[in-house]
Amino acid sequence: NGNYHTAHRWLQMLSPDYEVSVAQAFAGQESELLIALHARRSAAAIVGFQARNPASSVILTLTGTDLYKDIPNRDADALASLRRASHWIVLQEDAPRFLSELNFELLPAGEFRDIQVVFQSAPSMLAAVNPVGILNVAFVGHLREEKDPRTLFNAIRLLDKSLPIAVNAVGNGLDNALAAEASQLAADDARFAWLGGLNHEKTRELIRQADLLVVPSRMEGGANVIVEALTAGTPVAASSVSGNIGMLGRDWPAYFPVGNAEVLAALLRACLLEEKFLAQLKSAALARAPIFAPEAERAALRDVVAAALAKR
Repeated sequence: NGNYHTAHRWLQMLSPDYEVSVAQAFAGQESELLIALHARRSAAAIVGFQARNPASSVILTLTGTDLYKDIPNRDADALASLRRASHWIVLQEDAPRFLSELNFELLPAGEFRDIQVVFQSAPSMLAAVNPVGILNVAFVGHLREEKDPRTLFNAIRLLDKSLPIAVNAVGNGLDNALAAEASQLAADDARFAWLGGLNHEKTRELIRQADLLVVPSRMEGGANVIVEALTAGTPVAASSVSGNIGMLGRDWPAYFPVGNAEVLAALLRACLLEEKFLAQLKSAALARAPIFAPEAERAALRDVVAAALAKR
């Protein structure tokens, strides 16, 4: 889903000046440039493209699975795609550091300096004016292990039931065990509601109306829900994985260790009981939001496309 939406957003951003098409596989056409999303899954397309267009450039966009699973595990297809590309895009600013610290040779020395960070974007929305005295929390993500909703479930259980907190979870139950746990928690605790899958418009409005978005993921390449939260004035509490750090910055005031429900529960208490802390988070969200503006994404994408075309 994420790569599909990224591809179509980039199509719209590039179409005014280039003839662009989106496909799931290379169909053998002549072209001046290939932008591939996901190193392992695009491996065959890159090989086919370069055989048909040997003088053309390839931009490889590295996803979360690439960065934090396939490349560290030395997947042959992912590494081949990494080396075949002439230019590289990452979707958050911690990715070049992460790649450079891997303890084996991926690219020739110095190449990581040339990786282009292209933050994804979302149109800004007017921040909601929420009632005081209750903390409205949102979780947005399909229920699966990588998104780690169980840490949020456990944090809710740690909070005294007298605390006025309402948690809405959006996402399909892709993992049967997590879906069953979400259903049981909703039955046991009126503060938690699992809304299932919602369309984009309803999901974005739910994020806008929330006082806090929780992103407890075990692995993230650059969560678009963070973009949609910050551009709506909604602060974020996130696990301290590289992908989240690269979206929020190293000085973000509301990180918690992966899987640590106790620290997440303490953050939720602080947001409810310490007015200055939630205000600090909201100020941080507003300060970070401009880097996720559509015009910023468009400019960064056009820069790397122009550089790749010039290198032909």
